[in-house]
Amino acid sequence: MTRDHYNTLQIPTHATLPEIKQAYHRLAMIYHPDKNQNDPYAINQFNDIKEAYEILTNPVKKEIYLQERWYDQSIGKKRTGMVITPVTILKLSLELEKYVSKLDIHRMNQTGLFHYVNELLSDDTIEKLKQFGEKGVNRQVINTLLIVIKPLSFQFVKSLSTRFGKLAGNDEIVLQQINDFLVRYRKNLLWNKFKIPFIIILTILICLLIYLTGK
Repeated sequence: MTRDHYNTLQIPTHATLPEIKQAYHRLAMIYHPDKNQNDPYAINQFNDIKEAYEILTNPVKKEIYLQERWYDQSIGKKRTGMVITPVTILKLSLELEKYVSKLDIHRMNQTGLFHYVNELLSDDTIEKLKQFGEKGVNRQVINTLLIVIKPLSFQFVKSLSTRFGKLAGNDEIVLQQINDFLVRYRKNLLWNKFKIPFIIILTILICLLIYLTGK
């Protein structure tokens, strides 16, 4: 997920270097792991704050970031200051499921949906989610996204299923659910491929049977 480092530090885009440092020290005091008994949510927030500070106070990194930020804005891609947690990713997954359920699957932008899910569960996000150790929420995320990707072509489904498997880790229950999903998906794919020929052949056989019976 693409984050807005200015939002992370809760500062305007025109903030000066002293203001950036002041914001960092203020937030670091709040979310430092030592002050939160190593709470995983605080650690995650602190790491995002630290990353934003390191980029915005480094002239080279900041220049690269600002160029990327400008490009994202030029193509209408929004950056978010939202902290990545199991709850926020689940919320985004549920919102996506609701959105996709209203789409015409024959007209939907499959490539766009694939890239969105792929970015939603990027390698960085998967690692952060696994650090929280909230297996139940991760299961909900995966099960929700399995529903989301049903309309996609096989190449997209296969790629995203592999990503889901990374998040599942050694959770045998979820790995089996992913495998069962792929089995059902392939069967459905075959049925859709041969459905029309099957109906035509069946219709011919019925007509032939009626003809022979009537003689």
